[in-house]
Amino acid sequence: MPIQDLLAQAQRQCIENGARLTPIRLRVLEIIATASGGLKAYDLLDRLALEHSAARPPTVYRALDFLIEQGLVHRIESLNAYVACPWPAHRHGFQLLICRRCGRVEELHLDDINVQLAARARDLGFQVERQTIELLGCCDGCLVQAPSSARDSEKPGDES
Repeated sequence: MPIQDLLAQAQRQCIENGARLTPIRLRVLEIIATASGGLKAYDLLDRLALEHSAARPPTVYRALDFLIEQGLVHRIESLNAYVACPWPAHRHGFQLLICRRCGRVEELHLDDINVQLAARARDLGFQVERQTIELLGCCDGCLVQAPSSARDSEKPGDES
């Protein structure tokens, strides 16, 4: 989804939810949405501080909490990073494919998996509050570019 469409969808969704999408929250979403792959909170703070000298970690973390609550941003647990949700109106569970080489993140909506997990959790007397499924691997572009020995030795965040 083009960035302007994503931001317009976010504004509509917040209005529908009775939530206030402040200029800072909107800018945080825009920065995350234009980043390639996941963006760490302090990298986000560095970018935001270039425009808003008063930006501090609590500002960023409050904005991130709001955006996650509204379903506009996902936290990549394994990387402690954030990525914009390309389908913010989809309010079901999701799965993330994360390229460990280039950081590309793709979002999946395999609802059958979510239904199966929720049913099994209920059977075990467990109430799921949050679900994060992350699949770490290598995207097609990186598979073509990297020799197999380099692919096998790299970890997320490697700069080589």
